[in-house]
Amino acid sequence: MSLTYTAHDVLRNVRAIPNLVFVALLPAVLFILFGAVQGWSDARLPGGNVSAYVMVSMAVYGAVTATTAISAGAAVERLQGWGRQLALTPMGTGGYAATKVAVALLIAVLPVVIVFLVGAFTNASMDDLWRWALAAVLCVVVSVVFALYGLAAGLIFRSDTAVGAASGALVVFAFFGNVFMPLSGGMLTVARFTPMYGIVGIARYPVTEGEVATMGGAPQTDSLLWLVVNAVAWAAVFGIIALLAARTSTARR
Repeated sequence: MSLTYTAHDVLRNVRAIPNLVFVALLPAVLFILFGAVQGWSDARLPGGNVSAYVMVSMAVYGAVTATTAISAGAAVERLQGWGRQLALTPMGTGGYAATKVAVALLIAVLPVVIVFLVGAFTNASMDDLWRWALAAVLCVVVSVVFALYGLAAGLIFRSDTAVGAASGALVVFAFFGNVFMPLSGGMLTVARFTPMYGIVGIARYPVTEGEVATMGGAPQTDSLLWLVVNAVAWAAVFGIIALLAARTSTARR
């Protein structure tokens, strides 16, 4: 039943063309503005150039925007009583949550593909083909953290404003997660503990190999272990919140 519902939900979201256009095209536009047309875009990094660094960053932003919006859409279904209806089926609460995450990840592929195509036809460069493939896969995989975040937000807020609220907060997460512009000093130290820092660092690893772009100061690096710990920790936090909220929503009063 979970597979059937997943297929149905993917088709439903694909038909929402205006939302898909926004999710897919905005990251590509941001890449062109902050990466492709900038004078420093050809500067070298261990596995590619700065343009590729920005490309991956914007692809991650597009992926998490997609996963957050789709998962938070559970709030609308909740208003309609759909979540409680599904809880009465063999799929259960866990299957419902897993389905939402799966659909979100499938839709997240679209902005990643578009941003990478724009990067490939402009000036993004990586030293090896496997770096391109690995970075693209990682952009989608790491966005599962924000699929859980969106699901948690949708189940907690219990209104159709949950999608807007959860998606709006992504701008703040992205800024403090070192996605839009390089941070330095105390802000960079704080950023290392924020939800988006770990996932974007993992996705950019084929380009940076751990090297951190900063606004001046001594060069810094991030270990892959630290980036993974950050991502797993936030995935656990959002996942636990989502599961508790889902159980509460279907509990009989």
